[in-house]
Amino acid sequence: MRTSADYRKRLSRMKRNVYIDGDKTGHDDERLEPGIRVYSQTFDLVNDPEFKDLLVATSHLTGKKINRFCHLYRSPEDLEKSHELTRKFQLRLGVCIQRCGGRDLLNACSAVSYEVDQERGTEYYKRLMNFMKYFEEEDLTSPICITDAKGDRSLRPGQQWDPDQYVHIVERKSDGIVVRGCKQHISMAAYADELVTLPTRALKKEESDYAVGFVIPADWDNIKLVTTVHSRSRKHYPSPASQYGGADSFVIFDNTFIPWERVFICGEVDVGPRIGVLGALYHRFNYSACKPALTEILIGAAALAAEYNGIERAPHVTTKLAELIMVAELIYAAGTAASMLAEKRPSGTYVPNETLIHVARYLAGRNIYHEYQTLADIGGGLAGTLPYEGDFANPEIGDVLRKYIRRKKGVSEENIHMLWRFINDIVAGETTGIGQVGALHGGGSPIMEEIGLRYSYDLEEKKKVVKRLAGIAE
Repeated sequence: MRTSADYRKRLSRMKRNVYIDGDKTGHDDERLEPGIRVYSQTFDLVNDPEFKDLLVATSHLTGKKINRFCHLYRSPEDLEKSHELTRKFQLRLGVCIQRCGGRDLLNACSAVSYEVDQERGTEYYKRLMNFMKYFEEEDLTSPICITDAKGDRSLRPGQQWDPDQYVHIVERKSDGIVVRGCKQHISMAAYADELVTLPTRALKKEESDYAVGFVIPADWDNIKLVTTVHSRSRKHYPSPASQYGGADSFVIFDNTFIPWERVFICGEVDVGPRIGVLGALYHRFNYSACKPALTEILIGAAALAAEYNGIERAPHVTTKLAELIMVAELIYAAGTAASMLAEKRPSGTYVPNETLIHVARYLAGRNIYHEYQTLADIGGGLAGTLPYEGDFANPEIGDVLRKYIRRKKGVSEENIHMLWRFINDIVAGETTGIGQVGALHGGGSPIMEEIGLRYSYDLEEKKKVVKRLAGIAE
């Protein structure tokens, strides 16, 4: 398994194809450091007593010990350990752990490609397992590359006036394919090793050029990563949480050659949706752990603000906190149950219970803005108008500012400042918007969970139960 030093060394050797605010730069650019630090923790904590049992798994391909973020789910216990790991990581760092996305798609590919090979005599599963051995051995990282530019939303991929609005095959060659297009909102792409790429939607037979799935190094020829960085920058009063962040990229494929051994979908219009639906399910499964952890952080911040304000026993405060606690624990419980009720696919890959995952992700998305509202409510106006760090560090006005943010007697001004600086970062900081939108839409907007529930929940069976109980003849 790699160390964070190994990971950083690899980033420094990658070709420069990252663009940040007009600059062409490398994958180790200092502006990417907040996200690089997050990934680094997934390597460094393998020997931490709290994380070792969760972070280290055994490969079913080689029998070697590997990082769990490279692991394919081979049992309900694998799913549950991953679930617990995700929650613990979020609570440790205070931000998205980021490394789960590529693993989600690789698990989905492992389940579906095996079945496709059995149906059609293809070799996609064999290719994938060869890649997985490499992925495990090198302890690699990868984001999800699914969402296309999409162009005119009223038109299908094959109807777009600009065909590049969806990633598509422009040439088939003896040794591979050439693709063009753009994947958008791709978190972590600029500091990841590989890019796992799949179609974004269901396709028709005549749209087979858009049915393409592959995995390729992030610094491969003719790939550009146009990147926006998200961080909680601090100059004078750093905190553990403020050192972490992330980045999103437009991943542009510009006549990019993909060798056959790295292609897992090529023209099969029915395969992309099968992998996409399953990949989304795995990703929503992760949300059933990371979003309860985020809610716990909001709960802790609100509870501490109430304590410092001297209102921790006020009925409206205890009621608001109870609501948040119930939502967090229900979401996590649904994810835990989904692990235990997982389905084993013919490939041996386990898939969490679909209905329970849709329920968990729906609850997380629909409640997230209410959770931020609760913290802003209890935190009060200071959550939005706290003076700049530099003002607190200024010897002329710093002491005066500390005097006028005092709260309950016995609580130091420094602790009050650091708590409301943290709350300000959450509800009114540089990353607030991206955090809220990501919590709502990541892994699928709430409407997608509604659609998923309609398909996964057996209403007809429930109608039969009621007919039997009511004495209605079939």
